[in-house]
Amino acid sequence: VAMSCNGCRVLRKGCSDGCVLRQCLRWIESPDAQGHATVFVAKFFGRAGMMALISSVPENQRPALFQSLLYEACGRTINPVFGAVGLLCSGSWKHCQDAVETVLKG
Repeated sequence: VAMSCNGCRVLRKGCSDGCVLRQCLRWIESPDAQGHATVFVAKFFGRAGMMALISSVPENQRPALFQSLLYEACGRTINPVFGAVGLLCSGSWKHCQDAVETVLKG
């Protein structure tokens, strides 16, 4: 039996070899940061919504989708109306990047 991935561990859900979260988190180096990112995205989009979104795209696109969801959740926290795109277009992308770093650090 595989150990639970850090995403499933923080969500307190069962984890399997075919876990959709495990592959989404590989781009994040620290186990703690993987957990922080998962909790933040799950709180923003809802756990079921997050899992449904991730499951709806081909496996090879899931890490990019998770990263996109993390940036969007951070962007919407800073700019509720226009989100990450608004920050990018207004030249304030650094705020979104800083927010993502803050989430990863916990």
